[in-house]
Amino acid sequence: MAKTTAKYETVFILTPVLSEEETAALVQKFKSLVEANGTLGEVDEWGKRRLAYEISKQTEGYYVLMNFESKPDFPAELERIYSITDGVIRWLTICKEQ
Repeated sequence: MAKTTAKYETVFILTPVLSEEETAALVQKFKSLVEANGTLGEVDEWGKRRLAYEISKQTEGYYVLMNFESKPDFPAELERIYSITDGVIRWLTICKEQ
C-alpha cells in the first residue's frame, strides 16, 4: 500500500532587515500554509543567529524550524513558495522517515 503521509522537518532563514512585524507575518504565513496542507507539529523560532557564511551580503539571519506531517508532494510546493517569497534567504526540508 502506498504511503499517504510522511513526517518532515523544515528550517528556513529570514533576512534580518525585516521588522519584527514583518518577520512574525512571514512565520505565520508559513505556519498557515503547512496547516492548510498537513498537520503542523512543533515550531521552534531560534531567532537571530550568525550565519556560517555571508548570504546576499547578510551575516545574520532569523532561523525558524518547523516539524509537520503531510502528503509527499507538499514539501516541493513549500520550497517553491520559499523561493519566491521576499525575505527568505535559505531553506531546507527533509523527510524524517525512511
